Amino acid sequence: MVGSKIVKSVDALVIGAGPAGLAAALALKNSGIKNILVVERESAPGGILMQCIHNGFGLHRFKEELTGPEYAERYIDSARKEDIIPLTNTAAIDIIDNGKTKTVVLLSEEIGLASIKTKVVILAMGCRERNRGNIAIPGSRPAGVITAGLAQKMTNLHGLLPGKKIVILGSGDIGLIMARRLTWEGSKVKAVVEVQPHPGGLNRNIVQCLNDFNIPLYLSHTITNITGDKRIRKVHIAPIDTHFDPKKTGNFTLSCDCLLLSVGLIPENELSLKAGVTLDPITRGAVVGADLMTNVPGIFSCGNVLQVHDLVDFVSEEAEYCGKAAAAYIKGTCKKGAQIPVKAGNLVRYVLPSKVRRGAEALISLRSMGPSKNVSIIIKTDTEVLYKAIHKKIFPSIMLRIPIKQIPAGAKHVEVFFEAEEK
Repeated sequence: MVGSKIVKSVDALVIGAGPAGLAAALALKNSGIKNILVVERESAPGGILMQCIHNGFGLHRFKEELTGPEYAERYIDSARKEDIIPLTNTAAIDIIDNGKTKTVVLLSEEIGLASIKTKVVILAMGCRERNRGNIAIPGSRPAGVITAGLAQKMTNLHGLLPGKKIVILGSGDIGLIMARRLTWEGSKVKAVVEVQPHPGGLNRNIVQCLNDFNIPLYLSHTITNITGDKRIRKVHIAPIDTHFDPKKTGNFTLSCDCLLLSVGLIPENELSLKAGVTLDPITRGAVVGADLMTNVPGIFSCGNVLQVHDLVDFVSEEAEYCGKAAAAYIKGTCKKGAQIPVKAGNLVRYVLPSKVRRGAEALISLRSMGPSKNVSIIIKTDTEVLYKAIHKKIFPSIMLRIPIKQIPAGAKHVEVFFEAEEK
């Protein structure tokens, strides 16, 4: 009954039933934790994958190429077999820390207001797109300015075409994929405009989604104005200097009836902040230790709410690790050993996790600040080098994942950095 308050206790509560949430829930179940609740604000599990009808998923995880819905279905089916049935159309609106337990407040039309007591919470809410307000494009406010993900949902799930003459701002992967998708549907994609001097998406998407369809990519350019009354009619484009200021020469305009924004993703961490979770200023995800536990004991984070991944296969792998760690926390069998800080050094934009455990293995994830050639990635402690490998090319769009067999017992910290190789 709407307005009623239900109180229930579980061992683990997972927020989000996308690839991260389902993988974490399955890992909990397979680790012996039976009383699990997964909540999902959408009407069905699967997350953003359900609108990603292109292929390219699953090559690492399943050793075969799948579409987004096919990948999601693998986890949905596995969860169903384990009797993990997500509570859909349900929003988690608050997390209250009671010390050894947490209370998660849920709201839905079906159950009304519910308070769920749990030993651990796994944050798996995913991420959202930056919108026009986040990047402050000047100009009028006509219809037809939308995010690339919304255009993907309109086209793939509802059969609606967002426009006939398209300009895309930002070269993120969703925008690149939608350039190809809308071209197939008969729209004219006039250009992709990118403020950085390098593409934001994977190189394969540049080739397959732009080059194969002769769609121009303007690097080091930005949109300086939008014009239109009821609907967008034109965008004004300018090259930028090294300070990201528009130049006075080289400006041009493109007529369009739709502008897609593919300008980055932001982890959905408003709920995390309410729970007292500390966020990293670079990733906008939680600061986590070796077990992917946040600064709030019993609250874990994984997937795109922790860091924006380039491959969903790695989301699932990270979430599985998180689920196992959460299960160990519930059972009181966490790995022993002091945790030491991991520092981001030269040319490293960020590194995860923030801490690793002495005497244990570790998986280090990182992104570079920009593209570079002929560099070595080095991972070292205060006394010894743990890993070194030469990379002919690195790109910020590609997340690097480096396994370390063992962190030395006497190490005080770990540093990750790039170093130029002599030609």
